Amino acid sequence: MAKLNKNLLLQRAEGEFLNGEFSSALRDYGLLLKDYPTLDEAKVGVYLSDLGIDSSEEALALFDYYQAIKDEKENAAEIIDSLIRSLDSSKDALKKLLVDPIQEQIEYSDGIRYSDFLELVKQRGSFKKTFEDIMFSTKVIITNKDEFIDFVKKLTAEGFDEMAFSYLDASSSLFGNDQDILTLYTLVAGHK
Repeated sequence: MAKLNKNLLLQRAEGEFLNGEFSSALRDYGLLLKDYPTLDEAKVGVYLSDLGIDSSEEALALFDYYQAIKDEKENAAEIIDSLIRSLDSSKDALKKLLVDPIQEQIEYSDGIRYSDFLELVKQRGSFKKTFEDIMFSTKVIITNKDEFIDFVKKLTAEGFDEMAFSYLDASSSLFGNDQDILTLYTLVAGHK
């Protein structure tokens, strides 16, 4: 079977990607990888098309970043892959923190409601000590934006700046450009 015209298919896949046709782009990038398994543009295209199906803004931003660095860095495809893995792990961490109200009752067996956590803090007299005692064994279950904001502020006040940044980064797709959430970045950055 003859190999596909690499440049033509790459142009088509890129055009589909930029038009938001992520499933079509994923298919075409996949066809390219079949014939050209070491082609970085196809690898990145697959990563970003798959991401674009769930989050077009993130995928397009990473695509722009890749275009800017691909000629300067030999490992540009690895950098993009690493960024996507980092996004995924941040989102997974936030999903453990924020719970869909429908799943709330099921999840409570694995964690503690934020309001109950605050009661423990009140009893013990220290947010930091209470959080350190449970952070590796129990999830703190946050169910709304106000609880999230309060939690991030308390993390920052107690010196858990990196953790606060991680929660903020992971929440970016959940809260979008919510000004209350964006303001927290300034708070945490100013605390360092």
